Amino acid sequence: MTEPAAAPAERVGEDYYQDPHAYFARMRAEGPVTRVIMPFGSTGWLVTRYADVRTALADPRLHKDWAGKLAAPDWAPDEVAAFLNMHLLNTDPPDHTRLRKLVSKAFTARRVAGLRPRVEAIAASLLDSLGARLTAGETVDLIEGFAFPLPVTVICELLGVPAADRDQFRAWSHAIVADSAGQDAFRAAGEGMFRYFSELLAEKRARPADDLVSALIGARDYGDSLNERELMSMLWLLLVAGHETTANLIASGALALLTNPAELDRLRSDASLLPGAVDELLRYVNPLNHATERFTLEPVEIGGVTIPAREWVLCVTSSANRDPDRFPDPDRLDVGRDAGGHVAFGHGIHFCLGAPLARLEGEVAFGALLSRFPSLSLAADPASLRWRRSSLIHGLETLPVRIG
Repeated sequence: MTEPAAAPAERVGEDYYQDPHAYFARMRAEGPVTRVIMPFGSTGWLVTRYADVRTALADPRLHKDWAGKLAAPDWAPDEVAAFLNMHLLNTDPPDHTRLRKLVSKAFTARRVAGLRPRVEAIAASLLDSLGARLTAGETVDLIEGFAFPLPVTVICELLGVPAADRDQFRAWSHAIVADSAGQDAFRAAGEGMFRYFSELLAEKRARPADDLVSALIGARDYGDSLNERELMSMLWLLLVAGHETTANLIASGALALLTNPAELDRLRSDASLLPGAVDELLRYVNPLNHATERFTLEPVEIGGVTIPAREWVLCVTSSANRDPDRFPDPDRLDVGRDAGGHVAFGHGIHFCLGAPLARLEGEVAFGALLSRFPSLSLAADPASLRWRRSSLIHGLETLPVRIG
């Protein structure tokens, strides 16, 4: 066992954003539990091997409620800080158990399954608009035309908010997850979303409707319910997580298929492969570099390394999903692969509540895209494409495509 006090922190370079898999492959081989300084200056521990990541994701010694357990004793969050930080992914049992039970009453599998016809209709409408431009010979950004508007329209309709506000949501979301936005932009985005959701909750209390916000307001469990702070945090989490990850899955997945034409043709010729292919794309492109942060309150051993108390830990799910000890030939896209066990949605009690919706949207999106545009191709050299400057999100800035 190594003692971490003697281990210097490795500084992760700016090129991490453009090719994180190169970092992770080296770390899996040389230092699968590595103390690092991220490009934005934060220090933490990267856990990169599949077995260690899966174990760590379910380890109760790795905590989530930093505001309650790590913050200074005299620290009291203001309304915006509470809204941004005190959501389901930043709580531990028993609070997490209570919140997840209440939210699950509104976010049911039946509600998600019933969305398929509407998701298909939204996808068809977007592809109609996209097709008109592509057949006119334009080069189109697939993110702007399809990968972003599909999931954000779905989550807006599910929550009961106007789809016309989706560009504002996107701007707020990008400012919050970007490493380079700065504290002023971060704070401004948080305040904007706080005001928006405050007004939305007041509106839904006055005039409840058949939507998720109204369902969350009405969720009860033996008289228990979500308080205002919990409602606000949950809406922020659902909106951001509900479109960021799926938009990146669609865009990065489309890039993976377009740069692997044999797998693209295989999937196009056998629609029965589609559900499994979505999981393989989740494994292969992983819309998040790592799971949301955890921290230690006591020394914790992971992979033979003892991480001291009061340290941040990042379980690198995208590295785990490329671990050759778990997935043979992991850097090869194989739409027929059994990708079961991938950790793109996490593992343990914080397994993604929206996984069924993301899978549904992925199936609809890729199925519709492949059948509608059999000659779709990239309109740029793949090496020239740029990835967003976010350590959490792994997503393209643009994805130019054309017909032929």
